[in-house]
Amino acid sequence: MSLSVLRFGFPPSSLSVSLFPKFLPFYPNAIFHSHSHSHSLPLNRDDAVSLFNRMLYMCPSPPILQFNIILGFLVKIQHYPTAISLSKQFESNGITPNIATLSILINCFCHLGHINFAFSVFAKILKMGYHPNIITFTTLIKGLCLRGQLTKALQFHNDAVAQGFRFDQVTYGTLINGLCKTGDTKAALELLKKIEGHSNKPTVVMYNTIIDSFGKNKLVADACNLYSEMIVKKISPNVITLNSLIYGFCAIGHLKEAIALLNDMTLKNINPTISTYNILVDVSCKEGNMKEAKIVIAAMVKAGLKPDVVTYTTLMNGYFLINEVKHAKHVFNSMAQNGITPNVHSYSIMIDGFCKKKMIDEAMNLLEEMKCKNMNPNTVTYSSLIDGMCKSGRIDYVWDLVDEMHDRGQPANIITYSSLLDALCKNCHLDKAIALFRNMINQGIKPDKYTYTIIVDGLCKGGRLKTAQELFQQLLIKGFHMDVSTYSAMINGLCKAGLFDEALALLSNMESSGCIPDAITFEIIISALFEKDENDKAERLLREMIARGVKPGMV
Repeated sequence: MSLSVLRFGFPPSSLSVSLFPKFLPFYPNAIFHSHSHSHSLPLNRDDAVSLFNRMLYMCPSPPILQFNIILGFLVKIQHYPTAISLSKQFESNGITPNIATLSILINCFCHLGHINFAFSVFAKILKMGYHPNIITFTTLIKGLCLRGQLTKALQFHNDAVAQGFRFDQVTYGTLINGLCKTGDTKAALELLKKIEGHSNKPTVVMYNTIIDSFGKNKLVADACNLYSEMIVKKISPNVITLNSLIYGFCAIGHLKEAIALLNDMTLKNINPTISTYNILVDVSCKEGNMKEAKIVIAAMVKAGLKPDVVTYTTLMNGYFLINEVKHAKHVFNSMAQNGITPNVHSYSIMIDGFCKKKMIDEAMNLLEEMKCKNMNPNTVTYSSLIDGMCKSGRIDYVWDLVDEMHDRGQPANIITYSSLLDALCKNCHLDKAIALFRNMINQGIKPDKYTYTIIVDGLCKGGRLKTAQELFQQLLIKGFHMDVSTYSAMINGLCKAGLFDEALALLSNMESSGCIPDAITFEIIISALFEKDENDKAERLLREMIARGVKPGMV
C-alpha cells in the first residue's frame, strides 16, 4: 500500500485519543505474572524503565516483541512520554522497530496531542515497507475526530478506501461519533446510510450515537424515526438507546412520553439502569415536581436498584430550586445513613444552595468538612462561595478564598472573576475592579458578555462614563457581539449624564448590529426623558416602543 500522508499538511495540534493498542500480542493482565529472560515484568513505571534498559544491553538482544510488551504496558498506565523516550533508543542500539512498535508510538503521540508527529510516524511505517493495520488507521482517524478535524479524517478515510483498504465497524463508529460530537449529526446519518451499502452492517452503537446526538439537540422526532428504523432492520435497541430517547423527551419537557418509554423497556426485556431513572428524577426536579421525582425513585427501588450519589445530589438541587432548604439538608444528611458517600459535586450543590440563601456560615462549614475528609473543592465550589460572600457584603473575606483556590490548583475562572468584579463595582471600588479586569485578561481569561456588562455598568454608575465609553468602543471595533444588557448599561450611563442624543444614537446602533432593544432599554431612556421634562421626546419614543410590539412595564 502506498498511501501518501505528506500532502495533508497537518499542523501541530492538541488532542487526546483513548485507543489502547489492541494489536499487541499479549493479554494485559498477564504482564504482572509472566517472566522474560528471568526478569519479572513491570508493576510500575520505574520497573518498566529498569527492565527495558537491562534488555536493551543484552547480547543477543531479546525479540522486539519483548520491548513492545513493555511499551504497551507504559501506554496502559498512561506514561506516554516515557514510552516515546524509550522507543527513541531502539535504532541507536541497532534494534529495528516493527509495525507494532510504530503503532504504539502513533498512539502515544495522539494521546499527547501531537497529531503531526503521529502522522510522521505513519509516514515512516510506509517508508519502511510495513502495511498499516486497521488499529493504526483507526487511531489516527480518532485523533483527527477528537481534534474536530472531521474533514481531514474523512479525507484520510476516503484515500485509504481508494487504495483498497477496508475499514471495520470500530472505524466507522469512530467517524460517526466524531461527526456527532462536532454537531454534524446530518453527516453522521449520511455515513450510516453509506455503511449499509458495504459489507459492514451498522451496529447498535452507531445508531445509539446518532440517536443520542439527536436527543441532546432536542431533535426528538428524528431520534424516534431512527429508533423505528432500527426495529425494522432488526437491530435490537439496548438500554443506551432507550436512555438517549428518554433524555431527549425530558429535554423538551415531555415527561409522560419519557415514562412511557421506561415502561416500553420492560416490554422489550431491557432492564432500566440507575442512569435511566436518574434522567427522569433530574427532569422532575428541574420542573420543581418533587412529588414526581419521589415516584420515580420509588419505582427505582421497586425494580431492585438502589439510589446512588447522583440521585441524592439531583434531589438536593431540586429542593433548593423550590426553596426547600430543610429538605435539601435532610437529603444530604441521609446519604451517609444509607451508605452513600457525598462527592465533590454533592458538596458543591449544598454550598451553592446555602450561598444563594445567604447562609454563608453553613456553606463555610461544609467547605471545612470537605477539607477534613481530604476532598478537594473544585473551581465550582469556590466560585459559589465567592459569589455568595460577595452578594452578602463580605467582599473583604473573599481574597483569602481566591488565594486558597490558587494554592490548591483550582484557578479562578470567568465566573469567579465576574462575581468579584460585580462586588467591587457595587461597592464603589472601581480602581480595584479595573485592575482585576486587566489582570484577568493578562492571565488569558477571555471576558464574556456578562463580564463586559458588569464592568460597563459599574463604570457608568460610578461616574467613569468616559472610561466606559472607551471600553464600549473598543468592543465595537473588535466586533464583539454584545447583548441587550450591555447596550442597556451603556445607554443608562449616557442618560444619567444627560446625553440623550448619544443614547438615542446608540439605541439605533443596537438594531443595526442585530441586537433588538427590549422594554428595559426603551424604558431607561423614556424615564430619563420624563425626569428632564423632555416630555415630547419621551412620548414619541413611547409610541415607537408600542408600535414595535414591545409591551411597556414600569413606564
